[in-house]
Amino acid sequence: MASVILSVNDSFKKELKRYPWINWSEVAREEVRRKEIFEKYLKTKKISDEDQRFCEEIDWHPVDELPLREDFVKKLKEIQKGPHKKMTLKELDELMGLK
Repeated sequence: MASVILSVNDSFKKELKRYPWINWSEVAREEVRRKEIFEKYLKTKKISDEDQRFCEEIDWHPVDELPLREDFVKKLKEIQKGPHKKMTLKELDELMGLK
């Protein structure tokens, strides 16, 4: 397995040492994998089964990185202006046109 060495300033290194229980190599590998999956998703709009399993393990999906659609933001702002009441998740989904 290849190694990668990063140079960081002293204050950043000090911050990293505050969390000795974190495996920073694993954090870096996971972030690189997320970037790879995201780039593939942008090109193909598809996700492989293997990538899907990884995404489920870390509770993430490439669409999480996409900006909100303008029509969705507009709908949210309209709802925000209206009367507020407690509602079920099903009612909210219906209101947002998700179901």
